[in-house]
Amino acid sequence: QVQLVESGGGLVQAGGSLRLSCAASGSIYNMGWHRQAPGKQRELVATITRGGMTNYLDSVKGRFTISRDNAKNTVYLQMGSLKPEDTAVYYCTAKGRFDGSWNYWGQGTQVTVSS
Repeated sequence: QVQLVESGGGLVQAGGSLRLSCAASGSIYNMGWHRQAPGKQRELVATITRGGMTNYLDSVKGRFTISRDNAKNTVYLQMGSLKPEDTAVYYCTAKGRFDGSWNYWGQGTQVTVSS
C-alpha cells in the first residue's frame, strides 16, 4: 500500500505560477496528477514514469511540467501561466507499471486561479 501526501496548492492570480508536490511512502513506477473542477469530470493532467517519460493533457502542454525525484519518491507539478479554468482540486495518483487503473490517490489540494 502506497500513501500519497500532496502539498503546495493555494490561490494565485491568472498568469501566475504554483508548484505542487507529492511524497509517496514507497517507490512506484507511474505517478501523475489528476484534477477535478466543480461540476466537471475528473481529468488526467500529467503523468511520469520512473524513467522520466511524461505525458500531458493538451490544455496544459507548454504551461505545466511534471517531474520526479526517485530518491525521495516525490513527484512535482510546476504550473505556469495559470488560467481561471485551471481551478480545481488536484490529486496526486500512482500505479504500478502494469496496472490499468490508478490505484493510489492523495487527499487532494485546492488550486484556485483568480481572474
